[in-house]
Amino acid sequence: MRAALELFDERGYDTTTAAAIAERAGVTEMTFFRHFTSKDAVLIADPYDPLIAEAIRRQPVDLPPLAAAIGGVVDAWSGVPAPGSAEVRERLRIVSRTPSLRGALARNSAETEAAIADALTARGASGSDARIAASATVGALNAALLDWADGVDPELGTAIAAALRVLRGGAR
Repeated sequence: MRAALELFDERGYDTTTAAAIAERAGVTEMTFFRHFTSKDAVLIADPYDPLIAEAIRRQPVDLPPLAAAIGGVVDAWSGVPAPGSAEVRERLRIVSRTPSLRGALARNSAETEAAIADALTARGASGSDARIAASATVGALNAALLDWADGVDPELGTAIAAALRVLRGGAR
């Protein structure tokens, strides 16, 4: 990951190849692809979908879908060690400033939305309500994280808290 981030900074995302990343890291291209499914996965992939989905399934059954999604995100976030904010900011800043990565972000977001919607449906929400709540949750998180990436606040949790505050209907 460090080799990729260095090259993205030096050459830009679009002109950096997986082969160049592998060479910089001192590994083969095959080894690179064992760790990352694609070049954009270096920036976009995250391990949180299963954690969020499981946390949503554990929410009280009487919660509406959006409230269950919010509660699941809160529980999942509080249950993992916070990632290094500087590295996350560096990755997200590249995403926010690289138009060609919007498709990769959308694909990753669709996977997260599906995981959330499936968890909400498993709790008894209708398919439509589950998809709407999942989309709102992921959209709010993405917007807050990309805004945070281009800002100066040192805490990643601030972005997550901002997204959840808005989803709950709170004002700044």
